[in-house]
Amino acid sequence: MSTGQGAGNGGRGIEVRHLRAFLAIADTGSVTRAADRLRVTQPVVSRTLAALERHLGVRLVDRSTHHLALTPEGVAFRDRAAAAVGAFDAALDPGRLHHWPLRIGHAWSALGPYTTPLLRTWQQRHPDTPLELLRIDDRTAGLTRGEVDAALLRGPVDAPGLITEVLFTETRVAAVAADGPLAARASLSLADLTGDAVVLNTVSGTTTLALWPPDARPAATVTVANTDDWITAIAAGRGVGVSGTSTAQMHPYAGVAYVPLTDAPPLPVLLVRRDGPGHPALPRLAALAREVVAREHPLRPGNFLS
Repeated sequence: MSTGQGAGNGGRGIEVRHLRAFLAIADTGSVTRAADRLRVTQPVVSRTLAALERHLGVRLVDRSTHHLALTPEGVAFRDRAAAAVGAFDAALDPGRLHHWPLRIGHAWSALGPYTTPLLRTWQQRHPDTPLELLRIDDRTAGLTRGEVDAALLRGPVDAPGLITEVLFTETRVAAVAADGPLAARASLSLADLTGDAVVLNTVSGTTTLALWPPDARPAATVTVANTDDWITAIAAGRGVGVSGTSTAQMHPYAGVAYVPLTDAPPLPVLLVRRDGPGHPALPRLAALAREVVAREHPLRPGNFLS
């Protein structure tokens, strides 16, 4: 796979192996470990990276320290490279020649109460196009890395090159330890949570301290990397959390009580895809998602889910 000619690259185009080498370095933080992963020698990886950098005209990896790190240009290029490699591998997957799966990523809660109706209706109407729902702990659920064709996400999505559609919005709930004093309350406000540490999923969550007024924010936080650890920390009494209504429905847990939160802004639930050619079934997926939301709650599309 050649991407054409580049100035100063000796007349040779860039191939997918150049992208794989860069991604291996980015993932492992080491040319040596990248070479082991790719089963080539260290000099080959170094030359391949250098050729890619010459082609692009930028430095992708900072070699000035003992541990390699991506430059700002390298960070920006990483998602583009991963998407290109993912598309290349998908195009050459023989299993997709006849049944090309439509891969939908989500970091937590998927489409909430509409998830099962969506999957069942899709299977009935489009049996030749498998719909794969993949949980990926990433802010875009693998979309910018090319791991999925579309994603179901919550909250604002500011990654470049993405097209978003709001399917519905849902009210927020507080997640508290089931044996704590807040669990007995009929409802809570944001101010009620400031006496505890707040558990924040900093990888794929949407809640940040900016949800509270600047002069009334919780004094402490506990950071986790996924929904499972978020729930476990709350059940253990390490702190409280804030999430959407769908979390209470999709992630019930004996040690966690979900209590309505009266003064938090609603959370938009989005269908997101890359801006450009994609899976041919994406328009059908978007249409069915709108239909399922409208069918299950005829007055609710774009409004609050309670």
